Amino acid sequence: MDYGISVWLDLPFADAVQRVRAALTEEGFGILTEIDIGATLKAKLGEEIEDYLILGACNPQLAYRALGVDRRIGLLLPCNVVVRSAAGGTVVEAMDPELMVQISDQTALTPVTDEAAARLRSALDALHE
Repeated sequence: MDYGISVWLDLPFADAVQRVRAALTEEGFGILTEIDIGATLKAKLGEEIEDYLILGACNPQLAYRALGVDRRIGLLLPCNVVVRSAAGGTVVEAMDPELMVQISDQTALTPVTDEAAARLRSALDALHE
């Protein structure tokens, strides 16, 4: 099962993170959470990995609509967007919101997840511009 939308950027990690934030904002997403996995693993386990950041992106209107269909859908919110260093560039991956329909079996969520997926795809596509 493919559960993500991804793009590879020929950019350093820090530059990619800035572009991802801007692209998400353009599509109506705010960043609710930010988890620096590399720093966390270093601090808690003494282990080192590549730059790896998880951004918890949320579009309030879409979240409200999804919660109106199924209050438990909050378990799958916000949409996670991963930015990580790889092979001399940066990979940006977003959870495919359409998984919410598959996991919850709530077909009434389809219009919301379709719009969220379209907005996330648009944000990731904009990273190449």
